[in-house]
Amino acid sequence: VQLQASGGGLVQAGDSLRLSCAASGRTFSNYGVGWFRQAPGKERDFVAAINWNSGNTYYADSVKGRFTISRDNAKNTVYLQINSLKPEDTAVYYCAAVSTLRGWLPTKTSGYSYWGQGTQVTVSS
Repeated sequence: VQLQASGGGLVQAGDSLRLSCAASGRTFSNYGVGWFRQAPGKERDFVAAINWNSGNTYYADSVKGRFTISRDNAKNTVYLQINSLKPEDTAVYYCAAVSTLRGWLPTKTSGYSYWGQGTQVTVSS
């Protein structure tokens, strides 16, 4: 499956963004999808994940209450709604996919087989 992340940009603290991860090439509904982010000089960290039928979602503690992950399998797209953006949210955001129908999804990068190219989110104070 090929993934294309989009929706990033330069915003001010307190603003909102919706990132999209568009998939092509395989039956997207067979994949769990995660979002990760990587700030300059730091490791790529888990942000959120959603299983194949939206029955289970997972969030990093640092984003709970501000980030919402969702998916539309008819459009082969996963979304990440980010509200109340903070300067510390500045990073390149990546979406990733793993072929699984499990309810549980990994929170480590090694658990995902396919990656998008990333979209830059920059939050000014």
